[in-house]
Amino acid sequence: MDNYIPVKIYVNNIKRDDATLHRLFFLYPKEDIYFEFTNDGLVVYLRELDFFNFKRNIQLLAKNSNVDTAKLLNSILYNIEKIKSYGLKGRKRLYVGYDKERKVKNRIEKERIRGTYYYAKDNTFSRQNNKIPEQFVNKIITGDSEEILKQFPENCIDLIFTSPPYNFGLEYDNHKDGIDWNKYFNKLFVIFKECIRVLKYGGRIVVNVQPLFSDYIPIHHILSDFFIKNKLIWKGEILWDKHNYNCKYTAWGSWKSPSNPYLKYTWEFLEIFCKGDLKHTGNWKMADITGDEFKKWVYARWDIPPEYNMKKYGHPAMFPEPLTERVLKLFSFKGDLILDPFNGVGTTTAVAKRLSRNYIGIDISDEYCKKAEDRIRNTQVNTSLF
Repeated sequence: MDNYIPVKIYVNNIKRDDATLHRLFFLYPKEDIYFEFTNDGLVVYLRELDFFNFKRNIQLLAKNSNVDTAKLLNSILYNIEKIKSYGLKGRKRLYVGYDKERKVKNRIEKERIRGTYYYAKDNTFSRQNNKIPEQFVNKIITGDSEEILKQFPENCIDLIFTSPPYNFGLEYDNHKDGIDWNKYFNKLFVIFKECIRVLKYGGRIVVNVQPLFSDYIPIHHILSDFFIKNKLIWKGEILWDKHNYNCKYTAWGSWKSPSNPYLKYTWEFLEIFCKGDLKHTGNWKMADITGDEFKKWVYARWDIPPEYNMKKYGHPAMFPEPLTERVLKLFSFKGDLILDPFNGVGTTTAVAKRLSRNYIGIDISDEYCKKAEDRIRNTQVNTSLF
C-alpha cells in the first residue's frame, strides 16, 4: 500500500457485483490503479493514471448506467480530479513518488558543498529597502531613464519588467535604432546599473530580448553576463515562443550545404534575475496567481502570439499584454511597485494597473508617453475574485 495513494469514496448501499465498476477498473493495470470495498464505500488505490482517458471512460460508462452507478462513478472521478499535486510521465499523472529524488541522492547537501549562485555571494547590496517618493508612483515619466532613475532612492522597486530597443534598425519615434554595438551596450549597461541600484533586496528584473542573429550578437547572453558580473542571481530563462513563421523561408544561408546554414527562430527570451535573494518577501494573501496558472507558467516555454496592435499604437516593437500578465502574476504581489524603464506605449504600466500593482513607466518619447497615459486612463482595475 505504500506505493499507492488511497482515495476514499463514501457511498451508501454499494453493490459489490456492479459490472460497470469492475469493467472500468479492468481497463487499467493493477500496478497503476485498483480498488477495494469497505464497509461504507470503497477505496481507490492510485499510483499513476492517464487521467483524461480515465475521465472519458467514466463519463461514457456513467451515461449508460443507472442512477446509483452513475453517482458512484462521478464520485470516483470527482475525488481523483481534486488531487492537484502530481508529477507527469508522458500522458500519465504520477501520484506517488514524483517528488522524491531520483538520480541525485542527498541533493541539498551536495548543493551546499558546491555552493549555489557562488558568483553573487560576495555582493555588497544593502538589505534595507526604501520607499520611493509619492511623486513618482503611478506615473508615466518622459525622459532619459539614466537621468530619471538617479532621482530614485536605492532599493525601492519590487519588479522591473522591460524590453529595451533591440538595435535592429526599427523606426521608433525619436530613438535611433541600429547604432554601433559598443555604444548600444554602453548606454544599456548604464541604465541597467541604475535599475540594479533601485531594485529592492529580493526584487526581480525580467528583460525580454531577441538576439540579432543576422549580426551574430547574442544579446541575451551579453546581458546575462552583465547582470551576473554585477552580482545578481540568475533565476532562469523563459522561451517566449511566438510561433511567428512569417519569415520562416526568407533566408537559408548556404542552401542545402553545411557551409553556412542560417538558423531560424520563432521565439524570444526572458532573462530573469534577482537582487541579493531568490525570495521576494510579500503577503501571500496578495498573490493573485491561480493554481492552474502557476503549474502552467512555471514551465519555461510560453506559447503566446505576438502583439498585433502595433499599428494602432504606432510602435514598432511591443510585447503583448498576456506576456506581461504572466510575468507580473508569477513574480510579484498585488500592491508591488513595477518599473519599466523602456515603457514605450505602456503595456507594462497598463497591465500593472489592471492587476492592482503600482507602476512607473519611463520613456524618452513624449508621444509614446502620451499614448501610455491614454492606455492607463482606459484601463480598469481587475476586481474579480480568483
